[in-house]
Amino acid sequence: MCGIVGYLGKREAIKILLPGLKNLEYRGYDSADIVTLNQNKFNIRRSVGKIVNLEKLLKKKPVKGKIGLGHTRWATHGQPSEENAHPHTDCKKNLVIVHNGIIENYQSLRTELKRGEN
Repeated sequence: MCGIVGYLGKREAIKILLPGLKNLEYRGYDSADIVTLNQNKFNIRRSVGKIVNLEKLLKKKPVKGKIGLGHTRWATHGQPSEENAHPHTDCKKNLVIVHNGIIENYQSLRTELKRGEN
């Protein structure tokens, strides 16, 4: 089952997001991820498996920022992989999204977003 945790405040987001993800562990998942916003740049870290794998990655490649999202994913479409883990970005990496479930109206959303690319 998926779970989402977010933070916007004065503290480093990672200090809120990781414990929040750990609170979601009992729900079951196949990947975990975090995105923070720092100096107008998204910092994304994704990992397959348990949150401990994400923690190891964050030790190697830390992130900073006082705004962020954390997500755990249970694959309903696509295999468990880093590529399929959230967050997802637009092609220019100006937009970041995490979501739960299946986006059934993806085709109309895609068409609308493509119209806005001009």
